[in-house]
Formats: sequence, structure tokens, C-alpha cells
Amino acid sequence: MNFIFISPHFPTNYWKFCAELKKNGVNVLGIGDAEYDSLTDELKGSLTEYYKVNNMENYDEMFRAVAFFSFKYGKIDWIESNNEYWLEQDARLRTDFNVTTGPHSEDMESVKYKSKMKANYAKAGVPTAQYHLVSTYDEGKAFVEKVGYPVIVKPDNGVGASNTYKLKNDADFDAFYANLPSVQYIMEEFVNGEVCSYDALVNSKGEVLFETGNITLISIVDAVNEKEDVYFYIVDHVADDLADAGRRTLQAFGVRNRLVHFEFFRLLEDREGLGKKGDIIGLEVNMRPCGGFTPDMYNYANSFDIYKLWADMICYDQIWLSGDREISNCLFVGRRKGKTYRHSHEEIMSVYGDRIWDYQELPQVLADGMGDYMYLTKCKTYDELMDCIHFMVE
Repeated sequence: MNFIFISPHFPTNYWKFCAELKKNGVNVLGIGDAEYDSLTDELKGSLTEYYKVNNMENYDEMFRAVAFFSFKYGKIDWIESNNEYWLEQDARLRTDFNVTTGPHSEDMESVKYKSKMKANYAKAGVPTAQYHLVSTYDEGKAFVEKVGYPVIVKPDNGVGASNTYKLKNDADFDAFYANLPSVQYIMEEFVNGEVCSYDALVNSKGEVLFETGNITLISIVDAVNEKEDVYFYIVDHVADDLADAGRRTLQAFGVRNRLVHFEFFRLLEDREGLGKKGDIIGLEVNMRPCGGFTPDMYNYANSFDIYKLWADMICYDQIWLSGDREISNCLFVGRRKGKTYRHSHEEIMSVYGDRIWDYQELPQVLADGMGDYMYLTKCKTYDELMDCIHFMVE
């Protein structure tokens, strides 16, 4: 099997996907823009060959890299990055090289454009927020008059909470339209809900091999725009109603051969036209793993190796899980530079060190959304989890 892994060097933990593929006997071929000598020894040891391009945004360069591997090693069986940023390019390369194990270019609109996701959510029977594709000032005003302030505006095709804003009043609204972005934005009614995710590993038949999820305890929009601390956790089990909505959404989007991250709201209050307090509402789908270090959090919470499970899905279309695993919550806390905290790093390690699986300073590309310093902590109970958050961010 010839597997081309796009950008295997970033995020820095993605070499583990390559390593598990190699252990399964796969010919792993990497394409990236980093110098070969800058790659870690672990990544170098996981790749049969690495092709450096000058600019991964340049499709001609990427095409030539795949063509080189195809000429040298024969038919390419998989092209994958597991990275939101490269999904459309991955799909274009699969289309051009007739790689049938993942989405093609014609499949991208419904999974990359937030406005177009809504049709499949409706097909799944999952309600979503009312929306308006940003156009003229007057049409935007008409939408606000219909749903009321606040409203959320964000790129229709965008990653995470970047360039996402909450317009709370006419002044915010006017300021947004005074500097209207050049890309297409979507405006949605504000949903007062707890953000929760359904994350699943799905095989070629659309069968769920494993499912988990996370709950975010702070607005990611505020975390990015206001540089707030970040905290969320991997749950020890997926709530039944969330699992049901997640599986129906998988079917509606026709997911195959992927590790995915679907985001939902759980309503914190009744909302006319959406549902009652506690109901599940669709937010957006992501046809890749949850970002950053979340795959490692899956591992800490579930006592397994998600990188191996994913590689087994790729190679065997099934996975093998031990029935006597310890399962717990895994908490992420991201602290910010320049803030004064009551408890120092040394105090945190003194109190929680036996439960902290990882601590590190994050690179700037991740820091805006996740904090400058991250702690991954295993918590057996919800009360323990909340106490840990309070201690770290106070």
C-alpha cells in the first residue's frame, strides 16, 4: 500500500500517524515544506521517502510531488493530511490521481462551507441556527431584526474560531459592515449553548469503530478574540442523545474512512425555532481529527492509541480494543503569557503533577486559539476536573 501523508511534520504529533502506518507494513511517503534535516528522527524513521516542496500552497508543486511518487512507487492508494487546512487540496490531488479512498473535489462544498452543511444536518434531522449569507447592509439589518442581537459572523469557509465575531449591538454591526471582509461571511443567530463534540473513527462501510467527544467550558470565540484562558475536556462517555445525533450526521454526510470531529450545541435555554433547554443543535462538521493535541487527549482518556486505531482502520477496516481499559476525563487547560495567576507552574505541578500527562509551551500558530502554555490532566470525576480548572486559571 502506498500512502502519501501531506504535511507529516505539522502538527508536531502527526508523525505518530505515519509511525503506526509503517508498523502495519505501509509504504509511507511524506510531502511537506520543511527541510528534511529539520524533521524529527521519529518522523524520518516513519517515512520511506520525503519530498520537500517550497510552497505547499502551490498546487503545481504538490502535483509534481505526487506524480514523482506515483512514477517511482506505482499506484497511490491514499492521500491524506488529517488537517483542516489541506482538506480541499487533498481532495483535488485525489481527484487528479484517481485515488478513491477519500473525498474528491466535488465532495468539498458540503463539508467546507458552513452554509452548505445545513442541508445535510436537516437530512439528519438535526436543527441548526438560522443564517444569512452576508451581502448588503440592509439585508443584514433585516436578518438582525428577525433573530435579534447578538449575531455571530464568521467566514463561510473557515477554520475554527479565527475571524469570528459576536455583534452585540448596532455599533458592532456598523463597524463590521464598515470594514466588510473580502471573503464570503455567514451571519447566524446566536445560540446560547454548551459546545460539545462527537468524534468518531469510521471505516469504509460507514461503521463507527470508536466514538468519543469533548465539552468546551469557555467560548472559543472569546478565547481567540479576547485572549482568554482555554479549557475543555474529553468525556469519559458520550451522552446518548449526542451519540445519536452524531451517528445520524455521519450517515447524512456519507462519511467513510475517516476520523472526524463534529461540533454541536447543547442548549442552555429554550430557543424558539430551535428547541428546548438540553436539546442538541448542529454547529459544524470537520472531516478530520480535532485539532492540536486532542488525539493525545483521546489516548489519555481512553487508555488506547488513537494513532494505531486509525492506522488499523486504514489497513484492516477494523480495530481491536481491550475491554478492561481505564476510562476517565482528560482536561486541557491553556494559560496565557502576560497574565498574573494565583498559582505558579511549580505549584500546579506540586498539586497535580501525578495526574498531568503533558505540559509544554505551544507554538504561536496554536497559541492564539489554545493558549501559550498547555496542561493535559487526567481527572476521574467531574468535581476533580472543575477543581483543577479553578486552580490553574485563577
